[in-house]
Amino acid sequence: MQSGMMACTKCFCPPGDNSSSAGQRSFLGFTSFSIRDLLGSKEPPVSPSLRTMDGGTEAGEVKVSRLHMEGETPPRFECPALCDSLHGSFQDGENSPTMRAVLCASVCKVYRFQTEDQRWLLVREQMSETPLSFSLPKQLLSALIRTHASRAQEVKELGDLSPRWDGLRHDVVRHCDHLIVNYQETLAELEKLSASSCFKSSSSKSDKHLQFVPTNLHSQRMEVSDPDATRVWYEVITFGAPADHHQAFKHGGLKKLLSKHPNHRGSLGSYSLDESSRARALLAGAAQLQPLVFGLTEELLSVSLELSAVRLQLVLEGLAQQTERFVHALKDELVRSALSDAGSDGAPHQHGTTSRGGRTSPGQQDGEEWDRVLANVAVSLNCIVAMVDRLRGREVTPPLQEAGASPWQEQLLPLVVALRDCVREAVGKARAAVTFVILQEAAATTVGQGPAHVVQRRHAVFSQALSAAVCGFVLKLYGGLEDPDFLLQLHSVGLLVQFEGLLSTYGEELGMLEDMEVAVDDLSGVTFAVTQAPGDEAEDLLPTLSGAWGGLVVEVPLPPETFALLPRETRDGRLIPVHPVLFNIGINQQQSLAERFGDSSLQETVNQHSCERLRAYCNALTHATPRTAGSRSLGDMLSSLERSLDTKKRKNVGVLWSAATVCREVHGVRLTSCKSAKDRTAMSVTLEQCALLRERHSLGQQHFSAALDCMRRSRRSWGQISGCYPQSGDHGCGQHPGDPRGSLVPQSLSPEAPGRHLYPVVFLLVTSHLLVLWLILSLVVLLARYQ
Repeated sequence: MQSGMMACTKCFCPPGDNSSSAGQRSFLGFTSFSIRDLLGSKEPPVSPSLRTMDGGTEAGEVKVSRLHMEGETPPRFECPALCDSLHGSFQDGENSPTMRAVLCASVCKVYRFQTEDQRWLLVREQMSETPLSFSLPKQLLSALIRTHASRAQEVKELGDLSPRWDGLRHDVVRHCDHLIVNYQETLAELEKLSASSCFKSSSSKSDKHLQFVPTNLHSQRMEVSDPDATRVWYEVITFGAPADHHQAFKHGGLKKLLSKHPNHRGSLGSYSLDESSRARALLAGAAQLQPLVFGLTEELLSVSLELSAVRLQLVLEGLAQQTERFVHALKDELVRSALSDAGSDGAPHQHGTTSRGGRTSPGQQDGEEWDRVLANVAVSLNCIVAMVDRLRGREVTPPLQEAGASPWQEQLLPLVVALRDCVREAVGKARAAVTFVILQEAAATTVGQGPAHVVQRRHAVFSQALSAAVCGFVLKLYGGLEDPDFLLQLHSVGLLVQFEGLLSTYGEELGMLEDMEVAVDDLSGVTFAVTQAPGDEAEDLLPTLSGAWGGLVVEVPLPPETFALLPRETRDGRLIPVHPVLFNIGINQQQSLAERFGDSSLQETVNQHSCERLRAYCNALTHATPRTAGSRSLGDMLSSLERSLDTKKRKNVGVLWSAATVCREVHGVRLTSCKSAKDRTAMSVTLEQCALLRERHSLGQQHFSAALDCMRRSRRSWGQISGCYPQSGDHGCGQHPGDPRGSLVPQSLSPEAPGRHLYPVVFLLVTSHLLVLWLILSLVVLLARYQ
């Protein structure tokens, strides 16, 4: 019956197609049944109704029968416990509103493996797609469009500028307009595609309009139910390495492309987004105070006609107060440094430096001029105060005067005009400084990042990495709601996100690794915030993006009853920082060529940098929340990782295993990637899952190979593995002809079999030696010609 069902499934898959079954095969419908009912049925098979995908109508029925395995039936009292555990987990976990919102198109398989003490493990593997593959890229594109439109409009409104700065303004506007047009076109296409799909297959990775969508993004989840009815979930997010396959890698990846434009940002003033915002607030405050000062000066002149010393003193006090506020608002080091930088032709100002011969530089002269302008405002006000004091000392009731100007007004008028002129000059220079800051910040975040195609590439690969990381965080958060130490760790230290790369450092995959490194580093500017959802609908529970590039906030909504379980700090909106790390070890044939004839320094640099960041995170975690450090010593695990990095060994996959061990110990998010998230990724994930079963759940060593083969055959039936196992001879999981129990695996397919490795080592050795021989013969021929 099992073979018949597999053949029926394959008839809906196009010949030679190795893409994900969830994205390529046609579903007849769905049904569900309890494994307890199946095992307890006296007259199999069970016949549940088959319903259409919308759940509305019946489309037939499916007959499900159990396979009798001689000599391997577990004790009667253990079977119900395991079945109840699995059934309860499926009903409670997978049908929760949060899981329904972030996972879709799930496929799963259930296994039963024997432990070392002859008991049984019930293991359920589930591979799911996620609507986040499209929803987050669309939100990011919308945010980028808004940001660039706002920046272009802002620099357009700066008024008249010098020719140099006007040229820079045109560059910023042209850069923003180019990106806006491309992003609007991409967003429109994604809106059309997302209405019918939530998945990007590997065959579409070079599609122009799918640059921002991660390739083959899946959640790989394994639930283990022990004989004691305890359940444990293990999650790994798999997706194609975040890289821009549309622009390809003829000129390298992002790391190389960005290194070709090192002076874009250095040639501009170094002003952050916070400084730009502060400059705008400063100018707005001055713009509000200027009319108040001018109004009080007019009132002062009017009162001077009345020759009333009391009223004159009251108006003067108000004028002095508003003028002092005006000076205090503009007395900001940001204005002075901006004027200095503008006077230095845009070069960042170095305080305390002088030009040759002891003369001050133009930038310093502009800074000193600003100090003089503010001092003139204060001096003008003091002159008015002194004059009013002298006027009050005269006769309070002066003799009748002829029609015309008051003697008090005549003496105050030139002083009031001088104060107004000083205020106008201060506002003008402040406006010039703020204009410079805004323009420099806009240029640094647009043209300063490189050409438009490089910026678009950076945004695209970041979008892919962000979608995968958010999916992993949602699953990790939902699984850790009952763990107070994990929740404390989130708001006190942050979330560790570990990317595991299987890319080689040769050819195109070197460019992919360069893209991936920049994408992972950019995630350090992302933070998470957990919010309360307005309802339990799927749309209400999808994560949303806010903020701008470099300071994006991902808001993850939870249902009200779930949100109430969070600590007060998290409920109050405390942001959760992200600590991303990347460990990469190439494992394919191209990596053998790179290690023999190429350069793997990028891989070594990336791994060493990530190890340092991982140690810093673990140190912070140990000091902030000692209990979350686990029973094993994090220091020992990190030392083991460092020893693996120091070991000069080809294809040192021990680095990946050590890094994954540390990540799981500190409740981090695990993500695994290769070029397309298929063969190498699936082999890595299945090996990791079986190793976890052996180390943490006492999987029998004699059953390790059978379990590994079961899981890899499942990946082949799901379309994730192609070429690792023969396509003929479809048998049940772990079953081969002639073995009625199905407990053995063909020796040729076991992990220890010499002829069935993922990569043919013998072929690699022969190929490399032939290459060396060809080089030697070429040199001999050339020398013979010259002689």
